[in-house]
Amino acid sequence: MMTESHYLDTDFEKLKSPSRTIRHVEYDGCSFIACDFSEACFLSCTFTNCTFTGCNLKMLKLDTSQLDSCSFQDCTLLGVNFSVCSDFLFSVNFDHCVLDFSDFTGKKIAKTSFLDCSIKEANFSECDASQAIFDLSDFAGTTFENTNLSGADFRSALNYRINLEENKVRKAKFSWPALQGLLSKYDLILD
Repeated sequence: MMTESHYLDTDFEKLKSPSRTIRHVEYDGCSFIACDFSEACFLSCTFTNCTFTGCNLKMLKLDTSQLDSCSFQDCTLLGVNFSVCSDFLFSVNFDHCVLDFSDFTGKKIAKTSFLDCSIKEANFSECDASQAIFDLSDFAGTTFENTNLSGADFRSALNYRINLEENKVRKAKFSWPALQGLLSKYDLILD
């Protein structure tokens, strides 16, 4: 089990460490495949160029941890609070992930890809999601307040509700009929 303070180009497969606390460990170029870190705590850890595939990361705690160029594919990240991660070099991408109830408040996630993800009841308040790609992602109940969505791509996104007066949406991309999510505040009847 993970006992070193630094791992380089290491593959972790089917590792099960639910509810475990791991402190001050660096992971560089590592792959996590089918691991279970549900309710685990990674405190002040560094993940650089790491990939997570098919992992259970429900309620994972990442307090003051650094995520630099990390990708998540087919992972469950239910209730993960990304707002407590280090802002330094924060860079993530998600493909076919469950991010329901996750929190990105205040994060700089410009150009981040969210491909075919469930992002229900999540929070994107005060964050910079400019030029982010939200391809085929479901935002039912998700909060966008004082969020920079300039140039973001919502053309195939679903169930979003975005207040145009409280968010920056210049040059953001939307498609009809999903465009109704921008007008819901006005209680209009659209055909």
